[in-house]
Amino acid sequence: MSHTPSPAAAAVEVGTKDLQGPGVVTCPNPKMSLWSNHPRVFIDVATTGEGKCPYCGTVYRLQAGAKVHAH
Repeated sequence: MSHTPSPAAAAVEVGTKDLQGPGVVTCPNPKMSLWSNHPRVFIDVATTGEGKCPYCGTVYRLQAGAKVHAH
């Protein structure tokens, strides 16, 4: 089965408190409707400042000026 990302996918700005593990966010995120769920994926936003979900096309952007600290 193939899934094509929606061309009208939303962009979500995330802060450091939204990150899990080594600078990643999960999609679907807790604010998404239950009907739109897909398998959970971990998206790296720390490396380049943004990442895109391969299922729904949602773009996650790290807030300007946010600093990701390694443990």
